[in-house]
Amino acid sequence: MGLSSRLFLLSADDELHALAGTAFMRMLRREDVARVPQFAGQRVRQASVVVEVVDGTPSRMVHWTFSVLDFDTDGLLDVERLNTQQLARMDAQFEPSRPAADTGGTFVDAASRFVARGGSWAPDERLLRRIEAAALRQVSCPKVRIVR
Repeated sequence: MGLSSRLFLLSADDELHALAGTAFMRMLRREDVARVPQFAGQRVRQASVVVEVVDGTPSRMVHWTFSVLDFDTDGLLDVERLNTQQLARMDAQFEPSRPAADTGGTFVDAASRFVARGGSWAPDERLLRRIEAAALRQVSCPKVRIVR
């Protein structure tokens, strides 16, 4: 048994596009060879899935996250915005409410929560099942075209 990760980008019409992990790493490094013209100038939903693999066959999803990626007009990933959103998502999980100094009530700093919310999304049950089928390789989907 082992684990494997799968990445997908979803077009505006909910079509799944498989994204190779190596291509995503190039996108994160903002390499000029990692442009994605088909998503240029768009906010695109990403599904990141970890699957359990038994005897070389993906058997089930064990973890999944859903992010929103921003691409500039040249098709390059806005890594700075992604990093800000991901850090805000982590902060939101670990930041406790603290008493307000002057009111005695509870103070919640919601700024990072709004940033985090802008960088994530949740699929409906039908779309989640389609993502699962693609992650388990029960259905095929086109690959994201990276321009060199």
